[in-house]
This record gives sequence, C-alpha cells and structure tokens, in this order.
Amino acid sequence: MHDKILILDFGSQVTQLIARRVREAKVYSEIHPYDVSDAFIREFAPKGIILSGGPSSVTEGDTPRAPQAVFEAGVPVLGICYGMQTMAEQLGGKVQSSSHGEFGYAAVRAHGHTRLLDGIEDYQTAEGHGMLDVWMSHGDKVDAMPTGFKLMASTPSCPIAGIADDERGFYGVQFHPEVTHTKQGAALLQRFVVDVCGARADWEMGHYVDEAIAKIREQVGDEQVILGLSGGVDSSVAAALLHRAIGEQLTCVFVDHGLLRYREAEQVMKTFGDHLGVKVIHVDASDVFLGKLAGVTDPEAKRKIIGREFVEVFKAEAAKLTSAKWLAQGTIYPDVIESAGHGKKGASKIKSHHNVGGLPEDLQLKLVEPLRELFKDEVRALGIELGLPAEMVHRHPFPGPGLGVRILGEVKREFADLLRRADAIFIETLRDFVDEKTGKSWYALTSQAFAVFLPVKSVGVMGDGRTYEYVVALRAVQTQDFMTAHWAHLPHELLGHVSNRIINEVRGINRVVYDISGKPPATIEWE
Repeated sequence: MHDKILILDFGSQVTQLIARRVREAKVYSEIHPYDVSDAFIREFAPKGIILSGGPSSVTEGDTPRAPQAVFEAGVPVLGICYGMQTMAEQLGGKVQSSSHGEFGYAAVRAHGHTRLLDGIEDYQTAEGHGMLDVWMSHGDKVDAMPTGFKLMASTPSCPIAGIADDERGFYGVQFHPEVTHTKQGAALLQRFVVDVCGARADWEMGHYVDEAIAKIREQVGDEQVILGLSGGVDSSVAAALLHRAIGEQLTCVFVDHGLLRYREAEQVMKTFGDHLGVKVIHVDASDVFLGKLAGVTDPEAKRKIIGREFVEVFKAEAAKLTSAKWLAQGTIYPDVIESAGHGKKGASKIKSHHNVGGLPEDLQLKLVEPLRELFKDEVRALGIELGLPAEMVHRHPFPGPGLGVRILGEVKREFADLLRRADAIFIETLRDFVDEKTGKSWYALTSQAFAVFLPVKSVGVMGDGRTYEYVVALRAVQTQDFMTAHWAHLPHELLGHVSNRIINEVRGINRVVYDISGKPPATIEWE
C-alpha cells in the first residue's frame, strides 16, 4: 500500500495541479470533495491533508468548511488560499474581505524559519530577508491568526500571507504553490508531503505496472473484455495494459469514422495487431459517418452526430461478441475528478464525465477502467513502460470527433483528404526542425499543433495559370495545462517550408496562414 495524501477540493479551477505536483514528488494523492464525512477521512487514513483554494468567501455564512476530522486526524494539514482562510476561521482566527485583492504575481517575504519554508527562497533582500516569487488570487485575507500559529509569510498588501503551527504540522499559504508561476511551489509541496508528513516517495510507473496487472486480473478473472480503441493515448495505453494482464481475453474494436489523421488507422493496426499481438476488429464506418454529416455545419451538431454514430457502430460490434462480460474504457483521473465535482456546492463546474464516445449503460457489460487513478502525464509514462512507441505515447491531443471539428462548416470526404495530407506535412516538419537552443524538435516544444481546413477559396498563381483553391490555417500552441495557451513562435523558416510543401504537394490548396491567437480569447481548437 502507498502512503496517501488527501486533497479536499473547495472548487478551485487548479485543484488538479495540486495532485499532479504531489505525485511528481512520487507521493500518491487523491482529490475528493470538501464535504466528505469524518468517517471517510478516518478510513482514508492519509499521511497528510491539503485544503484547496476555491471561489467562495469565508466571510459569508453558508460557504464550504473543512470537516472537523481534518484537524483531529493527527496528521499535518496544508491550507492553500481559501483552504488557509477556512483553516484560520475554523481554528479560531479571523478572516475579512480585503480592500486590496491580489491577482497575479506577488513577492512574498518568508518569516520565522518555519519547517515548511526553511531554506526555500528565490532570492534575498539587502536586509537578508528570504523572498518568494508567487502567484496570488484572492480578495479575502486572514486578519488574525488562530492560537498556536505564527506568521510564516507576508506581502505589503497581505500582512498574513502564510501561517504555521509547527507543533501540529498545520500550515496555510495565501498564494498558490501548485501553479508554475510560483517558482518554488513544487519544492514547497515536496517539503510538506515528504518531510513534514513523512510520506514514502514510492509512486512510480515502473512499480505501478505490476500493481495494475494484479488488480485487473483480480477484477476480471477469466472473463472476456471488449475495449473501444480510438488510437488516442488513453485508449492505446489501456489496451496495452489490459493485453499485458489478460492477453487473449481482450478484444479491441477500432472504429474508423473517416476523420482520422493521415495513415492513423494503418498505424493503429500495425502497432496493436502486428507488434503487440492484440485482437483488434477494424471497422471502416467512414461512409456512414460522412453520410450523416452531409449538409451539417454547426460544430455542436457535428460533435453529437459523430458521438452518436460511434456508439451505434460500437454497440453493433459488441453485440457480435456475446462472450464479452466487461467493457474497458480509457477513463483517466481528471475525468473522475470532474465527474465527482459536477453539480456539488462549492465545486468547480467543468464538465460531466466523458469516456469513449459516451458509451451507454444498456450494453449490459461490467466496467473496467485501468487508468482511472492516473493523470495524463502518468498515462504517457505508463505507455513507455509497456513498450508502446514513443511517437504514439507522446502524440499531441486529438479531439474525439477528429477532423470533423477541424474542417470548418460542412464535412466532406474531399476536404478530409486535403486536410489529412496538409496536417501530416505540418507535423512531419515540426518533428524534423530542431531548435538550436534546446536541442529539441519543434514538435516536442509545442503542446498541440494541427492544420485547419477553411471553407473558402482564394485566387492564386501556379506556373502561368491562375488557381482558385482552398485555404488551410496552421495552429500551434504552448501551454502547461491547456486552460490557457500561447501561440507558438515557430521559426519563419519552418513556416515557410511547411507552406511551400503543402501548396506544392497538396493539389487543391493554394494558400496557408498561421493562427497567432492565444487562449483566451480564442480556444485552441477552431470548433
């Protein structure tokens, strides 16, 4: 059994980052809603507890509070932003609305050589004070500390920016150590979970493989399993893990909706069927999907049609496999968190649980989700451990509806064929061009890159003749969490090379443009 850190979610949009940072310190953590019962906390038996931030105000009456068992469990507690404020209020301190909120960068002075911050600093002032560059996002502030606490950090506009009770291991920070803008945030969280809580740093993918295989075998026994293989990272890693665990008991159904990337179906069949020896049923349903999409231009309508048809095709194939008792899905931990928090008071409203095409319950199959404890970066690490090709495991995200939402307006086979080839040239070039400063390919330096087909034609000149052909837009972004993103400053030489190749090699396209919009105000995908 792994030592565990319990993270109670008060509705912050970045709570997931807390769990990721803790796991990066090789300590297992789980996120649960703030209003779990005292009995749940005792049964969970955490080595430490972290209280997240949130959108509410402690100064209002009916707002979230931590269960009393948090402070009676005999383990260290770290409150972050709202978590610090509710800790202070519940332990006898005082919180009030501030006339000077802090949002964004702040320089925090550390005080008192507390166990949590001792030796952690970004620089020192001329007077020898240790300073931290952090990210703040708060309107309220702690006005009076509870009995037993001492000052741990301050800023000019927030005199109590950190509090500490070293004896009980209770700490609060007004800033957010989980975001990358707080430079020493990872060090602070590692100090808390490893040194203060004494949790074993043993959460590693190499060890997890054997645990996961044993768990799958215990759950499934000798029964048959069916999995919808999309070719994406999550379903691919789930397939590889299940095959390692139960071999011939697994059958994958790969539905080709005609909107995949260039030669993607061929790659999936080669990797899983030939290389790994997985049983894969390849269903070419492109005529069905493209037929249903004819004349449809609304992005949401296109998504619904593709999702609905996927379910219908999968159900038809599953019905043929009468011996299958289990449905496997590539559900990962963020899906679980978002599902648990949806609709709960004080929790962030993100989206309801999503899985492979939203498969229905009427399949009459039991559910196995071998990746439900893992974040995306952990899924990728697991894929490498299982021997999947690095180029598959580290591929950029690809939307479930595929090129259906990268072809603006009506989806036609002709458009999909043009876009596939243009996109492949863009990706190939990003892999080939290496940045001199980092020594990495531009594909590795971008978080997501793709081409978009625009349903407009422009005049061009090729040879001695005029052309009237289509336009594609290139999109490449860099981001830490996909909640915000910057457009990638690709070298002009690279962009020129891509444009030249697309126009010369993809007959039907005579103009290439580059999208330099950030998120916000734009989204990463165009639809």
